[in-house]
Amino acid sequence: MPLASKPAERLPRSETLRRTADYRLCYRDGARRHGPLATLYSRVNSLALARLGVTAARKVGGAVVRNRLKRWTREEYRRWPRRRELAGLDLVVHFKPAAREATHVNIAREIDRLFAETLQRRSA
Repeated sequence: MPLASKPAERLPRSETLRRTADYRLCYRDGARRHGPLATLYSRVNSLALARLGVTAARKVGGAVVRNRLKRWTREEYRRWPRRRELAGLDLVVHFKPAAREATHVNIAREIDRLFAETLQRRSA
């Protein structure tokens, strides 16, 4: 018996930053929002949708820790109800070493707050 197909629950590739040059432009020209666990860089793009990138230096922890933080961030972004309002932005979340000890709930709150502040600033 075939498995029932369910709608894809992953972040589409078209909504992720793929090129190193895009990350560098965001770091260089983007507006910054700081928090105790992460920094959010945002930069206007020429597309009709927002693209997300996530980075974490080795200071944050080993590969398992860094990949967990990235996975949590993509999931939080994917489920964020106001995601479509960020259209036309490239976003890069860069984790600080303090994120190593953070729980999923703490990361989710931080990411939600940073996205909301970016959206608020953009509409102002």
